[in-house]
Amino acid sequence: MAEIIKSRIREGSPHPRGANWDEKGTNFSLFSANATKVEVCIFDASGERELERIELPEHTDQIWHGYLPEIGPGTPYGYRVHGAYEPKAGHRFNPNKLVLDPYAFAHMGELTWNPALFGYQMESGDDLTFDERDSAPFMPKCTVVDPNFDWTGERARKRLRVDHTIIYEMHVRGFTKLHPAVPEDLRGTYAGLATKEVIDYIKSLGVTSVELLPIHTFVDESHLVEKGLANYWGYNTIGFFAPDPGYAASKPESLREFKEMVARLHEGGLEVILDVVYNHTAEGNERGPTLSFRGIDNASYYRLQEDKRYYINDTGTGNTVNLSHPRVIQMVTDSLRYWVETMNVDGFRFDLGTILAREPNGFDNQSGFLKACSQDPVLGTVKLIAEPWDCGPGGYQVGAFPPGWAEWNDKFRDTVRDFWRGEAPASALTPRLCASGDIFNHQGRRPWACVNFITAHDGFTLNDLVSYNEKHNEANGENNNDGNSNNRSWNCGAEGPTDDPAINALRERQKRNFLATLLLSQGTPMMLGGDEFGRTQGGNNNGYCQDDEISWFNWGFGETGQSLVRFVQKLTRLRHKYPILRRNLFLTGKYNEQLEVKDVTWINANGSEMEEAHWGDANMRCFGMLMDGRAQSTGVRQRGKNATMLLVINGHHELVEFTLPECPGGRRWTRLIDTNIPEDSEEPSFETGQKYGVTARSVLLFGLEAEATE
Repeated sequence: MAEIIKSRIREGSPHPRGANWDEKGTNFSLFSANATKVEVCIFDASGERELERIELPEHTDQIWHGYLPEIGPGTPYGYRVHGAYEPKAGHRFNPNKLVLDPYAFAHMGELTWNPALFGYQMESGDDLTFDERDSAPFMPKCTVVDPNFDWTGERARKRLRVDHTIIYEMHVRGFTKLHPAVPEDLRGTYAGLATKEVIDYIKSLGVTSVELLPIHTFVDESHLVEKGLANYWGYNTIGFFAPDPGYAASKPESLREFKEMVARLHEGGLEVILDVVYNHTAEGNERGPTLSFRGIDNASYYRLQEDKRYYINDTGTGNTVNLSHPRVIQMVTDSLRYWVETMNVDGFRFDLGTILAREPNGFDNQSGFLKACSQDPVLGTVKLIAEPWDCGPGGYQVGAFPPGWAEWNDKFRDTVRDFWRGEAPASALTPRLCASGDIFNHQGRRPWACVNFITAHDGFTLNDLVSYNEKHNEANGENNNDGNSNNRSWNCGAEGPTDDPAINALRERQKRNFLATLLLSQGTPMMLGGDEFGRTQGGNNNGYCQDDEISWFNWGFGETGQSLVRFVQKLTRLRHKYPILRRNLFLTGKYNEQLEVKDVTWINANGSEMEEAHWGDANMRCFGMLMDGRAQSTGVRQRGKNATMLLVINGHHELVEFTLPECPGGRRWTRLIDTNIPEDSEEPSFETGQKYGVTARSVLLFGLEAEATE
């Protein structure tokens, strides 16, 4: 077979990149600006025995390519790339190392840590040495795929209005690993997440979009493997086009299984957003392994220091992908389009997004990558969400991304946490309730660009935020030195679980306060999966390496958890029903002379409008946010469009008598939410001007009943 393959290779085409099957054979195409020869290696079905190394016969515009007839889906392959081994010049070619195709659409096998994976003699610690051992026996392999899949009907990509979005961040494996309704052989997999009971539950929460922690193929770092741990979160990518086979119930069918999961979520009316890691790869710094990019064209794929032996490390992981190189930008945008057009996903959250917009002179919101995205007709149809910070110089850029992008807003997280633990005044909270217009209201950006969150995968869960003052990361094996120590948390009087009923009652109300603040604020809310029923990680705020019960969802929650779920469902119903809670224009508080109304008015506890002196009072912790429905933006009328709503927040540790304000167009306020009475099925009404006893540390929402007209 090997001789037949070798004798029939044709020149093929440089486009598209990767291994592309046309039902007769497969075209192989690989970019390398500095290579001198590229060989494609074909393996047997098990991926263990190398059948043949075949030199790609053509080289067009720095792209090596060749066409192999009769090579079809399921065929394992990899590359060996020849060139100079000159680390001080930035070149680390070593054809003894099998390297993965950056455009591989599927992988098989697992990485086995061995000194042969390193381009230099790893035992010596000197990366200037050259290692001649073959790495293929220890490497996963790429596989040729059949891309065909039926995406018709409800299985197609969703097109949800951005102002309706409620994001639910979750982990493919952890969400179903202990789920009793999922068959045991499907738990922790794409297929498990696609089961009807799971999708029905997610849909019942009222969320619109699931944001999956990284599913691109990744590897576990050697130091974690040595400790018996794993890279549970998956922020260690080695393949930008392939779903990780470790999450597949049937690894050979990982591509199809992922597509089926997306199709089922779409049928359930849910969007799929992927957390993607294009800022670095799993190859680490100059002492890391040669797995793919380093051995294909190190000087092109990575940002290097002036001494090209060393890497620029703006990510804190050892290397930084070079998004200033046109072929690297092309690879990333090709990857994004592939996940939209072929895999039908609905958006992306970019890990350490600032790096993607960093040019040699620093962050630039007109960088090559951002320009490439802004003009792309495919990427313009999906959600693009940046994590707008990294550890490089000038790395904090919240609010600085261009129109069309949304951004995680950590100022919302920090301020809301501080307010509910008594460390921030009302004046700090109010702009966060309004989609942080002080940060995002420029260049025509809309409130949806502000992604509000209180908890995320990185940090305490909501339950732990109100149960622990300190992190408890001992299980990570780093003497509790890892993870952020500045959690802005408050344990309500006891560290960890307690039998004290008063403390537990306060914790439950604080959870509801956080959730109400999140879901009733302007902007795009993002919930951490499991917060809706009080999931705990036992105080571990850095579960990145815990692929076990610390991170897995425990579905055995009792009535307290069920009550919290019902409260979340109530909040999301209100958000969907009343567009004033998710406006597409920023609230400014300015007087509209044409409508003779303010879009938002801040109310003191005596029912009058707040004055400047009130804002200067650090002890003023109870206030109202009056959103006047008459100031809604023009456009298609919607149910509840003209509703006027009053959000009352009491951060005091004592009850406050709050006078319900008078407002034109109505004479009675209907109570829709009171975090002190979560299970109240009634919606009692109160006269304007009437005093309402607002419980210590609580949130209320009222709607104005319109006056009857003759």
